[in-house]
Amino acid sequence: MRLDNRMAIVTGAGSGLGRGTAVLLAERGAHVAAADLNADGAAETAAIIREAGGRAESYVVEVTDAESIDVMVSSAVSDLGDLEIMVNNAGVLDGWLDVDETDMELWHKVIDVDLTGVFLGSKRALTEMLPRGRGKIVNTASTAGLVGHGGGAAYVAAKHGVVGLTKQMAVAYAGRGINVNCVCPGAVPTSLRDNSLAEMGSHKGIGNEEALRAYIPAGERGAIEDIAAAICYLASDDARYVHGTSLVVDGGWTAK
Repeated sequence: MRLDNRMAIVTGAGSGLGRGTAVLLAERGAHVAAADLNADGAAETAAIIREAGGRAESYVVEVTDAESIDVMVSSAVSDLGDLEIMVNNAGVLDGWLDVDETDMELWHKVIDVDLTGVFLGSKRALTEMLPRGRGKIVNTASTAGLVGHGGGAAYVAAKHGVVGLTKQMAVAYAGRGINVNCVCPGAVPTSLRDNSLAEMGSHKGIGNEEALRAYIPAGERGAIEDIAAAICYLASDDARYVHGTSLVVDGGWTAK
């Protein structure tokens, strides 16, 4: 499953799943634009790739701002070539808060980053992909986009929105050479998710290990590489006939 010389943009690439995905895409031959609000994190990811012999550049982006996304994509295309793969991965969590506990500031922040960011990233990517009649858009959703748990009210609503938006785009653009899919990770060991599990433990009155046993049939969290490999598959020609799928990588979380 090679991605030689294909240009891929990964948002949220400064740490965690975004970094793991950027590194794996590069290992498989892609030229990677590591984009993140955290300039230092994005630069570190690009440096890791270059030190391993790959090609990468870093960019600062605010995914809730269309102009910021436009500048980032334009710069990446100028530096690295035609956009072939767009991974909309940037996201935030909500502390596992229910509706009565969620204020409007938190609601808007989570919806803006986790859902509107995917919309804006996809919209800009399509301006590059549609004229050439090819491209791959992979969105990071969540198991929280499939069921009513896995996060608080804002996060669950946003990730359900990502799944729905992915399906709509898949139907709209499959006949025009664009594959649009999403991955739905369960709990993986990133600082963001570790903090989320701690918050769940505090909010629901259970500890991390008990939470894992209760929520994950496999009894353990997956690795970042498990999710990154799923993203790379959806970005590859091996997934040429895959449109609108929500690829679940969760250790059986949603199978219960």
